[in-house]
Amino acid sequence: MKYIDIHGHIYFPDYNNEKSVGIGDREEAIKRAHDAGVGIISVADDMESSKMIVEMVEGRDEMWAIVGVHPTNSKIFDYETLKKLALDPKVVAIGECGLDYFHPGPTNILESEYRALQKEIFIKHVELANEVKKPLMLHVRNGKDVNAVSDVSAYQEAVAILKEHAKVPANFHFFAGSEQDLSEIIKIGASISFTGVITFARNYDEQIRKVPIDRIMSETDCPFVAPVPYRGKRNEPLYVIEVVKKIAEIRGEPVDKIAMQLVENAKKFFRI
Repeated sequence: MKYIDIHGHIYFPDYNNEKSVGIGDREEAIKRAHDAGVGIISVADDMESSKMIVEMVEGRDEMWAIVGVHPTNSKIFDYETLKKLALDPKVVAIGECGLDYFHPGPTNILESEYRALQKEIFIKHVELANEVKKPLMLHVRNGKDVNAVSDVSAYQEAVAILKEHAKVPANFHFFAGSEQDLSEIIKIGASISFTGVITFARNYDEQIRKVPIDRIMSETDCPFVAPVPYRGKRNEPLYVIEVVKKIAEIRGEPVDKIAMQLVENAKKFFRI
């Protein structure tokens, strides 16, 4: 394994093998990645996909699953069912869970109640991770105007929850926080991962240079945010190579060295 995509959604309809739906090349996309030495971790976003990906990764080399409920799906959470899935040896973490203050909640619930529900379910994910002794894959996204006096940082609130409840490591996927957020994340021993966004946006160059190299991992979040030179197309695990190349370029280090370090980081974090 030369590279690893620690966060993608290869089970999405975008890869359906039925030729009448989507592109229909899930198996081909997996093969393209493996042929290039890319390991794949597929991350669930609800109860149904949690069951689906555990079945999908069964018997596949260098392919693993993460089970949990995305914060925008917080109303649908079953602790005992997730626990059974989480005990499978091919499941390497719990998630993607966390706090999403960007997307509005259901129209029949106040925003304050929606955020409170997200926190409640996030804590339950943390408790599950503690119980099964597997790390956390986090989705954390600030509101549209986090700098407003009336709003708060989802990152800061997530860090506070981890400080109080977590006994396992955590990774902040698709990191898009501030310098302060990054500092707090590093202080609690958590890690961050970057997507193809870093190949066409310069917002995070300084953070990529500053963060300890043993706290960075690579991901695609496929089928979203394809990196340059595939921008505008459907993303896939193979394209994580472009993310690794860009991290190496920004840090001014050899690609092979960075690729090896990122794989080692993932192996240590997920115990694979």
